[in-house]
This record gives sequence, structure tokens and C-alpha cells, in this order.
Amino acid sequence: MKQLLEKLSNASGVSGFEDNVRNLMMEELKGFVDELDVDNMGNLIAIKKGKPDGKKVMLAAHMDEIGLIVRYIDKNGFIKFSKLGGINDQMLLNQEVYIHSNGEKILGVIGSKPPHRMKAAEKKKPVEYENMFIDIGASSKEDAEEMINVGDPITIKQKFAELKNDLVMGNAMDNRVGCAILLEVMKRARSDATICGVGTVQEEVGLKGARTAAFRINPDMALALDVTISGDHPGMKEEEAPAKAGKGPCIILTDASGRGIITHPQVKELLIQVAEEEEIPYQIEVSEGGTTDATAIHLTREGIPTGVISPPSRYIHTPVSVVNIKDVENAVKLILAVLKRI
Repeated sequence: MKQLLEKLSNASGVSGFEDNVRNLMMEELKGFVDELDVDNMGNLIAIKKGKPDGKKVMLAAHMDEIGLIVRYIDKNGFIKFSKLGGINDQMLLNQEVYIHSNGEKILGVIGSKPPHRMKAAEKKKPVEYENMFIDIGASSKEDAEEMINVGDPITIKQKFAELKNDLVMGNAMDNRVGCAILLEVMKRARSDATICGVGTVQEEVGLKGARTAAFRINPDMALALDVTISGDHPGMKEEEAPAKAGKGPCIILTDASGRGIITHPQVKELLIQVAEEEEIPYQIEVSEGGTTDATAIHLTREGIPTGVISPPSRYIHTPVSVVNIKDVENAVKLILAVLKRI
């Protein structure tokens, strides 16, 4: 599982540019599923057939990560960029980045006006991304255009690494953790139900892929596989984010204060009952924060009973997110046990 997560974390897949992640996932699934397809939106749909009269279950993990996109190249070859997804400007400054252009990775660094030339009032404020730029070493606009194009996706340069006590660190843990869980479940699942594993696109910019995939599949039940905020570090109050890394995956009861999803009662009961009976560690979360693919899925067609399973992650939406690999493995165990009962 750790090696799989490393491959996924090191892959690039900004919203709308998920090809590398999708190709990796397709290679991993070959020989383990009955059907592999890519739909019009770019979602990966893998099907493992159950009994002809069995139910249909959708498992969704979004393949995309937050990132940047080339917006403008100035006369001196410096690059202005726009954000794709929810990025805190403070974590961008002075990061090394890759601009992905024509199959190449062009190295650059995000810069801004140096502190030595800032006024006192400027130094007290975080630099906004509009006042940053990317330096790829180009000498002119024409020089830069020989390397990159407007519209190229940009990712933060970062590598997966192991910490102590079963903790791992990497880029795009949101949501390569969910992708790793999906792959492992699809490889090992045994169920009377037909299992539809979906790597969705463009979750970070509007839950777009999940909406179209759910319409196509029209499952009897669905689970979104994602990560949630781990509040077990300085600066967080327990009531703000009670989930802790290493205490098991979270079963999400609500997110976005109920504006996202309120988990279907039968799905909630099933997940908790199975976790208890199988003695799989888990946590319960009522979230006021962001949402997941479940929000789009559960409102599709006549409505789809949907839940969310999310291992906790420290420092979400940064290139140094940290998760406990045991939480990821226990999420797999829980989903496999649930599928046996459907």
C-alpha cells in the first residue's frame, strides 16, 4: 500500500489534467476488473461484476489535485499564473514548481518582490498570488514560449517520504489517498454486488466528474473515498477538527454544515455496524468544512444513498500533507467488509 501511495502521490494531475494519474490507475487495475473505460469527461470507470440480480455500488475517488495554470508570459519571460482549486497563497511563495508542457517538466520557482524592497506595511501582509510570478530562467517572452505555453498546468515540486510512526508525507494526498484505497479495494473485493470503481476528474473545481459518472452508473449505493482534516497538531482546537491520524478512517456524517452531504441513515448504520463487528478502528466526523464527490453523487437522478470514508490528513491542500498509512489500510479493510455484506 505504501509503494502504491508513493507512485500516486508523485504523479501529476491538476484539475482538468488528470491523464498521468488515470493512466497509472488503469495499469494497476488491468487483470483485476472485468471492464475498464474512460468516459467523455475523463473519468476512469472500472467495473467488477457481481451476480446478475445483485446491487450496484459506486466507489468514487477524485484523481485531481489543486494546482496552478499558466495565464500570461511577460516580455521578460516571467510567468503569471492562476489557481485551480482552493490554494492558500501563503504556501505558494518561493516554492519550486514544474510546468508541464508538451510532455516535459519545466522547472521554475515562484518569486515576488523581495522583502528588502517592501514598505513596512507590505511586510506585515501575506503576499497575494497576483503579486507572484514564476521564474524559469527565460531571457525573454520568446525564449519562454519555446519551453511553455499559456494554459499549461503547474504542480509544486515535492517527493513522497516516510516519517516515523507509520506516517508518510507527500504532495496531493488529497486525494491520492482515496485513489490508493480505490485501487486496493478493486483488486481484492469479493461481493455479490457489481462494484463500479471511479477515478473522478475535476473534484477540486466543482465535483464535476462525479456528477456525470453517477448519472451514467446510477448505482444503488455509493461511497466517496477522500481525506479529511486531522486536527492533532498545534494551532488546532479539538472541537474544530477532532479527527486524529492513526485512530482509523473517518465515517463522515455531514460536511459543509449539511450543505454538502448528510450521510444516508442506512449507509451510516451499515458502515458503523461493520466497523464494530469487524473490530476495525474508525472515527466519526461532523464537519463544517469542505465537501467531497458525495455531494454531487447523492443528488443524481432520483437520489443515491451515499456515504464518505476519509482517513485524516494533516496540512491538507499543501504539498506536504501527512497521513498515517494504517488509517489508509483500515479504510480498505472497512470497505472490503462492507462489500461482502451487500
